[in-house]
Order: sequence, then C-alpha cells, then structure tokens
Amino acid sequence: MSSREESPVNEEQPMEDVEDTEKEAETESSGKLTMEERQKKMAELRKKLAASSKANRTSMIEESAKARVSARDTVRLERQRKLAETLRQKAEAEERGEDVSRDKNWEWTIEQNDEWERKQARKRRRAQFEFNDDADAARRKYKKDLDYLKPDLHAYNQQKEMALGLAPGTLTSFNPKHGEAGPSLPSDLQAQLAHDNLYRDANTLMYGDSKPSEEAIDRLVAKLNKDADKKSKFSRKRANEDEGDITYINEHNRVFNKKIARYYDKYTTELRANFERGTAL
Repeated sequence: MSSREESPVNEEQPMEDVEDTEKEAETESSGKLTMEERQKKMAELRKKLAASSKANRTSMIEESAKARVSARDTVRLERQRKLAETLRQKAEAEERGEDVSRDKNWEWTIEQNDEWERKQARKRRRAQFEFNDDADAARRKYKKDLDYLKPDLHAYNQQKEMALGLAPGTLTSFNPKHGEAGPSLPSDLQAQLAHDNLYRDANTLMYGDSKPSEEAIDRLVAKLNKDADKKSKFSRKRANEDEGDITYINEHNRVFNKKIARYYDKYTTELRANFERGTAL
C-alpha cells in the first residue's frame, strides 16, 4: 500500500517542475525589451543629451559674453537704455497730447535749474576753441580745481578781524562760548602779529608756522585720491579715432572734419591721392 501511495506523488513531481519552468520563461520574456522599445528609449536618451548639451552651451556663451563686457560697454549700454526709456516716455506723452519737456521740468527745483544753467554757461566758456598745448591744459585743470575748492570764509574773516583790529563779530557772527561778556577789541600787539601773519610778503620772517586743520587735510587727501583714480581710468586714445595723419587742431575740429569726410570723401579721395603723389593736374 505504501508503494502504491507514493507512486502518485512521484508522478506529480514533474508537473510542478514544468510549471516552475514556464513561470521562469514568462518572467525572462517579460524582462527583455523588444527592438522597438529599445529604439524608443535610445531616442529619449539622445534627446535628453542634446537638451543638456544645448543648455550647457547657452550658459557658457552667456558667461563668456558677460566676461567680455567692459566698463565702457556697460556705460554705453546704460546710455542706450536711458535713451530708449526717454523715447518711450516721449511717445507715450505724444499719444496723450502732453509736452514731454514741460512734464520733465516739473521734476527740477529752481535751485537745481539755476545750478544747471551756471554749469552750462561755465562749460561754454571753457569750450576748446583754441590750440591744445600744455599751458592750456594747465589752465583748464586750474579752473576745474577752483570749482572743487571750498574756502573757509569764516576762518578767514576771523583772521581779518584780528589783523584789522576789529571787534569779533564785525565780519562774522559772534557767539561767545563762556559767560555773557561782550566781545573785546584785540590789543595793538595782537593786531600787529595777526596783520603780519595774514598779509605776508617777501620780507616776512615767519615761515612754516601755519598748521592746517584736520578737515583741510581730509579734503586734500580726498582730492589727491580722486585725481589719482581719475588718472588711472583716463585713456587719451579714443575708440572713434581712426589711425592715420592728424588733420585737426582740437576736438571740435576733429568732429567737423569727420562730418565733412563723411559726405565729400567719395569725391575728393582721388584728388587728394594725386596731390600726395604730386601727379595732380
């Protein structure tokens, strides 16, 4: 009986192996991709690679362009931006039927307008209408330094009061710091010393006794630093100047010659070349 009962078990064992084999075959067939699926996946990967390469190249071009932009280009772009903004405001004002200059003038005060007119008048007086030489450059630099100079008139008037023997407060406002006693006149000796100190000449024996204040020293240092910084950023060569012979005497003449050449060079180029070769008739 035992042998008969074991025989069915032995007969069922191969059937289970067959089922396991079929399951493994189905799993393997489901894990493998077909050729179409592989091609589709490869196309997606190539598309991602192309997009990534394009983004990297765009970023690299932007960084390179930013590195090439200099300070002068930045100023030029800012000037163009302001010009575009002005043109836009003008177009909008014309559509509304308003005057752009009148609306713009409301933004300025009377003091600012007076200062602007004085600045323009000073600029016209200092325009380059003569030959440029070292003396002219020194004179222009001296005039600009005078604009920067802010004299201490209060201290000067105090020294002048002492030198002339006047009572304190005659030329300046007198504010006593201690007590309520009124101002007293300087003595003859003090007035004489103050006069010799203020109005010195070639016979004066006093020398090197004037000590500037801390504010004056700070102004001097600030002025020297400003000149040094301006000199380091200054370039005599202009970007719009063409290489060749110098045919102008100042900036106004250079611009004028450039405008003339723009319209008449096409007619006079051959004639000027003949003059230079000595073959002109």
